[in-house]
Amino acid sequence: MIGRARRLAYLLRRVDLATVRAAWWASRAMRGLRRDLRHVGLRARVPVPPPLPAHAVRGVRGIADIAHATCLERSLLLQRWLVAHGQAHDVLVGVGPSARNFEAHAWIEGYDPAESGAGFEVLTRVPAG
Repeated sequence: MIGRARRLAYLLRRVDLATVRAAWWASRAMRGLRRDLRHVGLRARVPVPPPLPAHAVRGVRGIADIAHATCLERSLLLQRWLVAHGQAHDVLVGVGPSARNFEAHAWIEGYDPAESGAGFEVLTRVPAG
């Protein structure tokens, strides 16, 4: 909780109009994405973001944090943002190696090393685009 509060405070100190617009887009996109994931699964589509500078991704990340997005929701939302900014990365979905406890994780291939799927076996790939 404290980590999220600190991240939100950090984001608010660095807010500009582009970041606010990105957050607005992400908020609307997240609502639709959650609905679509329930109804059509991985065929869910995220709307194209408005033309904004790449640094406005802070607003997208902030909304994902505030909305308590799952790793799959976060990955699909960021994937759409990245594609709109000329960076095509696939979303990978994998399972952990433990036979006792089922673990699943989604991440953007080659984007953020801290969010990699180290130790997870890839089950499916959601192509960028």
